[in-house]
Amino acid sequence: MSEPSAESVVAAAIEPEVIPVAVADGSRFELLYVQPAGGWRQLVYWIPAMGIPARHYLPLAGALAAHGVAVVVHEWRGIGSSNRRASRGCDWGYRQLLQEDLPAGMAEVHERWPQATCWLGGHSLGGQLGALYASLHPLEFAGLLLVASGAPYWRRFRHGWLIGAAYALAPLLAGLLGYLPGRRLGFGGNEARGVIADWARTGRSGRYAAVGMTQNFERQLASLQLPSLALRLRDDWLGPQASLDWLLGKLGPGEHSVEVISPQELGGPADHFGWMKMPAPIAARIARWLAAQDAAVATHADTAA
Repeated sequence: MSEPSAESVVAAAIEPEVIPVAVADGSRFELLYVQPAGGWRQLVYWIPAMGIPARHYLPLAGALAAHGVAVVVHEWRGIGSSNRRASRGCDWGYRQLLQEDLPAGMAEVHERWPQATCWLGGHSLGGQLGALYASLHPLEFAGLLLVASGAPYWRRFRHGWLIGAAYALAPLLAGLLGYLPGRRLGFGGNEARGVIADWARTGRSGRYAAVGMTQNFERQLASLQLPSLALRLRDDWLGPQASLDWLLGKLGPGEHSVEVISPQELGGPADHFGWMKMPAPIAARIARWLAAQDAAVATHADTAA
């Protein structure tokens, strides 16, 4: 029997509060809440990468809680605790994620902690969907936290023509089977064909849009004026600097900090998923940036007074 991974050991030691969420269309899922031992000032609402269950971010949540930051981890529709599974008869796209699931999760947060300063964070696609959601609800958040994220536009990747081909083939395969068998392909989870269609369209065009939504996301993002911290993993070929720059370039004026995490700092691979097993350096960077943002707000308030 193989030894348990560092991630599973840390996750087992963390006992999150489970917050059930019911969506109007019958979808249900659970949020995972990890709180610091003492009081806290900031709360991070965290959105996973495509196909990654919420529980895999418990090590990150625990590491942030050690710095006094509370964390609520979202669950994707179709993954983990969700009562939905993608199939030919069960489909959804960005619209359901942005207009139904995320609002339902955030409603629980606002009901429980109406006065909390809330930061919206995400990994990979979670960071992208977080930016889109924040562009629709800018007053709900103090800022954005992006880890190993960036726009999927094929022209921003080395050997991008191969990725561009995948953006053409993935929707075809999902349409043929009724869903994308991500687990068998080694990419994400089993994904709804609507999600894959929205994702691949952005990958081909470089522009964000969602079937069934009339919002101009390029314009929405350009008007967003929240500060952001983007942490890029040095050896992450799925989130290269050019991809991150393309995403950050869509955001409106504001402080957009970019920091690069090396293998030496992590003590292991600085790639798209390896950091999740050793999240302490990531959590420390986030906590330090949040503290600096708090200090800046306090200084501004003192000056105004």
